[in-house]
Amino acid sequence: MTALRAHLRTLGPAWTHWTALPLILWPLYVLIGRGEIRWEFIALIIVVIGLAFTGPRTRQLYVGLYPLAVVSIVYDAMRFVKNVGITAERIHVCDLRGYELALFGVGSGAHRVTLQDYFLEHHADWADVYFSIPYGTFIFVSMVFAVFLYFRSFVALQRYGWTFLVMNIAAFVTYHLYPAAPPWYYHLTHSCAADLSAHASEASHLANVDRLLGVAYFKSFYGRSADVYGAVPSLHVAYPLLILIEGWVLFGPIRRGLAILFTISMCVAAVYLDHHYLIDVLLGVTYAIVIRFGFRALFARTGQRSGASASEPARTDLVPATVAGEQAG
Repeated sequence: MTALRAHLRTLGPAWTHWTALPLILWPLYVLIGRGEIRWEFIALIIVVIGLAFTGPRTRQLYVGLYPLAVVSIVYDAMRFVKNVGITAERIHVCDLRGYELALFGVGSGAHRVTLQDYFLEHHADWADVYFSIPYGTFIFVSMVFAVFLYFRSFVALQRYGWTFLVMNIAAFVTYHLYPAAPPWYYHLTHSCAADLSAHASEASHLANVDRLLGVAYFKSFYGRSADVYGAVPSLHVAYPLLILIEGWVLFGPIRRGLAILFTISMCVAAVYLDHHYLIDVLLGVTYAIVIRFGFRALFARTGQRSGASASEPARTDLVPATVAGEQAG
């Protein structure tokens, strides 16, 4: 025990060790208390313990990734409060569709349709598969980018992580203040009435991808979603845009090109796959830009810059450090 206490003291202040508890206890509650076998929560427990308590370098990565891990817990917990403050009468279905038709509809008169309507009639297997790629990989890409930042700029990693967390919380709050049905819900029900017992759907394009590939990836993924009426704003769009903005000064030409392609593909995919209106996409862009630059200003006031390198002294607490002499990001 003496050796363990000595080891823990090298990792940071005693209070910081307790920060791992929510990331361990919630998965245990789901796995044991609720009897749900979730491989991602098993992996989360192993990764948290390994990073938080192995050594100073792994502890620093734990600190950087901490806000992203919290998002996974908050997202899962949303299923228990998904209808808090929400009634069928408050859910926006046809009025949101009407705004989309007025602002971005194609055609004229009685033949005016949304882009989502158009793509339901004009689609191809290759397009379904291509646009499923950003939808199927965005979580993985977000985590890989965070690890990339760890080796390039720990300050940028902290800023990215806390922006990611606050952006998600802001979106989750919006889902309850302005509950909105995605276009696939209207196309599935052909009704303006909202049903609180409805389940999330992968929609027809992603269902087609599952069929083409002989898997049930998207069906399984959306089967666990608690955000049936969380179309506004589009976080799918906000994630790659945040990566593009935060990584711009650290990326070379090839990585910048890939980040731009990924962001544009996600924006088109959100509309093409029938998951979001263009209104949702634009609001997702707005959330990402406003919150990211809000954190940029906050970090700048405390002496943070995005040019910090991997040679920065290891930080083992959860309080952003002041790093002098870095280039502005």
